[in-house]
Amino acid sequence: MRKAIFPGSFDPITLGHEDIIKRGVSLFDEIVIAIGVNAEKKYMFSLEERKRFIEETFKDEPKISVITYEGLTIDLAKNQKAHFILRGLRNPADFEFEKAIAHTNRKLSKIETVFLLTAAKTSFISSSIVRDVLRNGGEYEMLVPEAVRVKK
Repeated sequence: MRKAIFPGSFDPITLGHEDIIKRGVSLFDEIVIAIGVNAEKKYMFSLEERKRFIEETFKDEPKISVITYEGLTIDLAKNQKAHFILRGLRNPADFEFEKAIAHTNRKLSKIETVFLLTAAKTSFISSSIVRDVLRNGGEYEMLVPEAVRVKK
C-alpha cells in the first residue's frame, strides 16, 4: 500500500494545494492531509476551520483523510505507517527549502519525499498571499477552493 502524508499549515488551503492533492491521488493508495500545529505561529483560521475547509473540499474522495498533528512529520509518518511525504514545489526557492527538509527526513527515517510541481495556473498562489488579500478586503475567491470562500 502506497500511503503518503501531505503536511502543511493550510492557513488556508489554496487551489495550489488542491491541485497537488488531486494529482497525488493517482500516485498513492491513500493520502493523509496532516495539518501541523505550531504553538508559536499565529493563524488566521482556527484549526477546526482549516480542517473543515479540507474535509469539505475532498468529501467525495475516499482515498483522502485529514488529521492534525504536533511534532515531527517523520514521527507522524511512522505512526500512520506512511512511507512517503508528498510536497508541492512552486519555484526554485521552494525546492531549496524542501530539499534540505527531505534530505534530513530521509537521513532520520528513510522516508521518501515525492515532489510535484504546481500547475502553471496556480504556481503564484500561497497561503500567505491569500491571507494578505483577505486582510485587505480583496477578492480572494479565485485563489482557494469553494469551501474556503466563506470569509470576508
